[in-house]
Amino acid sequence: MLVDSHCHLDRLDLAPFENSFEKLLTATREAGVGHMLCVSIDLESYPAMLALVEGEPDISISVGVHPNDRDRQEPTPEQLAALAQHEKNVAIGETGLDYFRSDGDLDWQRERFRRHIAAAKLCHKPLIIHTRAAKADTIRIMQEEGAESVGGVMHCFTEDWEMAKQALDLGFYISFSGIITFNSAADLREVAKKMPQDRLLIETDAPYLAPIPHRGKPNIPAYVEQVAEKIAALRNITRSEIEVITKDNFFRLFLPKKSAN
Repeated sequence: MLVDSHCHLDRLDLAPFENSFEKLLTATREAGVGHMLCVSIDLESYPAMLALVEGEPDISISVGVHPNDRDRQEPTPEQLAALAQHEKNVAIGETGLDYFRSDGDLDWQRERFRRHIAAAKLCHKPLIIHTRAAKADTIRIMQEEGAESVGGVMHCFTEDWEMAKQALDLGFYISFSGIITFNSAADLREVAKKMPQDRLLIETDAPYLAPIPHRGKPNIPAYVEQVAEKIAALRNITRSEIEVITKDNFFRLFLPKKSAN
């Protein structure tokens, strides 16, 4: 089965599915997606996100505050760790650094990132890390705060092999999105080719970053199929093999008790 390791189900456009979340889920499952991780980006919308997916056994969630928006409720590590105790919660994040869409004094971003790492250490759950135009500081803070003790994933990875190796050395997984299909992503495809098999994940980041041939349209979890097919072709293996590899990696990282069953 396919696993979408990072999506935002509470932010999808349901119009193509007759404004029905259940019809979206039915179409997603019919496309072969067997599990999804619905990722939090702020505390304000977290209760509604949880309520939306609470009755769905094939959807897990995370809790965290995205690095871009300063005007959000700032969580404490204790608050995040407490929210992460919910049975559906498997991770802290998304968190990290984004210098591409923010400017000025970004100490607030770095401090928010540190609080998320502290939360992950408190609740012993992995991190979901967003990084853009902030390679050195992202790795430095991960090292300084001991992120390797909990591990996690560098989601929607768009950086170079050097950064990928640094993250791998800290025990992190690397997740590729629909960007891997873009004509401009030749360097990223080289990273995907070099990745150790046991650290590879795939995602959509839906509703953002739809892969070719859907680029420019709202993304949906079913489109993780195009990501799987591209990476299978890059690594000269079958789509079925990529499904098994990325499914096993996902459950090992986020749901190790189910992985062991």
